[in-house]
Amino acid sequence: MIHRATLSALVLSALLAVTAACGTDGAGGTPSPSADGASRPGVPAPPEASRAPAPGEGSQDPDDINGDGHRDLLIPAFAGDDPETAEERVAVVYGSADGLDPATRTVYGRRDLGLPALPADSPAPDLLRAAEVTTADLDDDGYPDFVTTAAEAAERQEDLLGKPEMPYVSFGGPERPAGKPEAVALRLPADVTGAETGSVTRGDFDADGHHDLALQEKATTGASLVVMYGPFSRAGDPARVDTSLPYDEGTLTADEIAPSGKPRATSLLLRGLADGGQATNTLYPARPGTGLSGEVRELQLGSAHAFGDFDGDGVRDVAVGDDRGRNNEPGYETEAPEVDGNAAVYPGNGDESVVLDLPEPPAGEDDSYYGPGGFAAADPDGDGRDALLVATYEDATLIDGEQRTSVLREGPARTADGEETPAKHRNARPVGAADFDGDGRDELILNWGPDPSFALYGEQPTYWWITEGATSRDAVTFTTTEFLPR
Repeated sequence: MIHRATLSALVLSALLAVTAACGTDGAGGTPSPSADGASRPGVPAPPEASRAPAPGEGSQDPDDINGDGHRDLLIPAFAGDDPETAEERVAVVYGSADGLDPATRTVYGRRDLGLPALPADSPAPDLLRAAEVTTADLDDDGYPDFVTTAAEAAERQEDLLGKPEMPYVSFGGPERPAGKPEAVALRLPADVTGAETGSVTRGDFDADGHHDLALQEKATTGASLVVMYGPFSRAGDPARVDTSLPYDEGTLTADEIAPSGKPRATSLLLRGLADGGQATNTLYPARPGTGLSGEVRELQLGSAHAFGDFDGDGVRDVAVGDDRGRNNEPGYETEAPEVDGNAAVYPGNGDESVVLDLPEPPAGEDDSYYGPGGFAAADPDGDGRDALLVATYEDATLIDGEQRTSVLREGPARTADGEETPAKHRNARPVGAADFDGDGRDELILNWGPDPSFALYGEQPTYWWITEGATSRDAVTFTTTEFLPR
């Protein structure tokens, strides 16, 4: 899972495959393209051969897959070179005291997680999309479990049409999630028919230290919100379920569970359907001891969002704003002035929102040039106050009060097949931030893909940079072309 409020621009689908390389300077990182655009060494290179991670003794971090006390990173990987036919898998790159180590990794397909088998005539029988996998420690054993929405096994592809999907859990352990015995279907209430694909969101909505799940029910009579409170039994039973909250269709995002395991109430955000433009935003406040509140708060329009402590007062806030997505039908190419190019930060203490101006697009660029995309929260200096990381037209921009820092990484000028990449399509996108080496400061996560669709939609990322904060230096870089046999 991408950490610290994943960016909505990351639509993960067919990829080109991967590699990884650690740095060689004294700090363990290599120089990369700088914020002024100068090209320097640092384009990701092939990795070492993969080795298994060392099992840990357990932790309370939902992203510490092997429980060794260090955060890990979940990303997509693909089997095959052709992005049109390559099967997606989920790769775990494991953390360490020195940060992420791409040579220590595990790749999972649906068989590895014990999920129901796809039909024999399926074009991708081991398909597992990273965007549809959530990690959370449901049974409180100190090791995150993998939660995936999937349909029951079927003999033919056509038998899957209209078949409801259910959330399945593959329980974790010191070695890896257990694919045997088979994944367990979570016990939904009798009147809940199934779940929307990839709709499961983790949180700690009542701040009791047990991980909870929220999901959108898939029903012909209209969607509803299902909140399942932990801990869960190994048979898939939650401690309690709430289906009473008001709900419309959309996308769910929850605040982050604290990596330290210290309980804090994680609010839930519903981003409504937008038809290419800016979406509505509904906030379900979290209440310690009771859970999500039905006394929702309607926020301003905006398809980008991030949770974080943006004012440094120790209380979690939420930012929503313009991701520059536009409905391209005649008469719908603009947004209202209070939405266009703005982000609003809503303090967790209930004060009035603070409006930020976002970076403007380059002069002369039309709607076909990819826009800022999403937001993430990041604390690269470790002062306890998050900055807003914005995917802009030309770089990643870190907005910290009045200070704005440009962070640029670039893919190679030529792809592996010798094709030249236009300069404006080489810019990497930020997708999140996390403290992988445990020094109290966040590293930024950026990626880039050589396929032309990446410049427009952020799809098919192949190259990854884990930066040393908002600097021109990297903690580690890697690509994913060697994660799977070709």
